[in-house]
Amino acid sequence: MSLTSDIIRGHTETIILAQLLDGDSYGYNISKAIKSKSEGAYEPKEATLYTAFRRLEQNGLIRSYWGDEDTGARRRYYSVTEEGRRLFDENKNEWLRVRSIIDKLIEK
Repeated sequence: MSLTSDIIRGHTETIILAQLLDGDSYGYNISKAIKSKSEGAYEPKEATLYTAFRRLEQNGLIRSYWGDEDTGARRRYYSVTEEGRRLFDENKNEWLRVRSIIDKLIEK
């Protein structure tokens, strides 16, 4: 595991919320979207993802429901709540402030 993965993992919940702001989705699809957007640099482990889903749902930041698929296994879909939207905005703004500070500290 790389340092980059360790840093990203600390933001898993915010990354999931960002994906859900694009619309309701299910675990596998969210995982693949994260991998695609990171150009293959990061793909969350299944256990990491589903632990984060549970934590987000327990905290009222997302809701889950069962899809109504005609074929294959039923999927559990997730949607972001208004509280989840607010937390995403707070976390994103905090990330931007921290990134700005780090950029200044390492600039040469």
